[in-house]
Amino acid sequence: MKRFIVNRYFVPKGFSGITLYPFVFTNKDSHLNDARFVNHERIHLVQQRELLVIFFYLWYVIDFLIKLLKYRNKNIAYQQNIFEREAYQNDHNQEYLAERKPFAFLRGK
Repeated sequence: MKRFIVNRYFVPKGFSGITLYPFVFTNKDSHLNDARFVNHERIHLVQQRELLVIFFYLWYVIDFLIKLLKYRNKNIAYQQNIFEREAYQNDHNQEYLAERKPFAFLRGK
């Protein structure tokens, strides 16, 4: 888990962690032992890698801004973000990354 780093300064207020490829920053040591948290952030690492990192960030921001305009609520915009939906819908499944198809975030519910 060398890619997982505890550093409260990199994690936005109100969040448990942030993935900045190839690293995952968290604000608490206990998150490193939380299988669901780790799996959620690993899903983001795969998403970022398949979109060559920069396109992930561009798409993430654009999608967030569109959802913010639509819902007028930053929490809902975050939850409805195309990448967050995939991660939240599958972070409980520890086998998900082994069976995940490329660009699975496009097939979200």
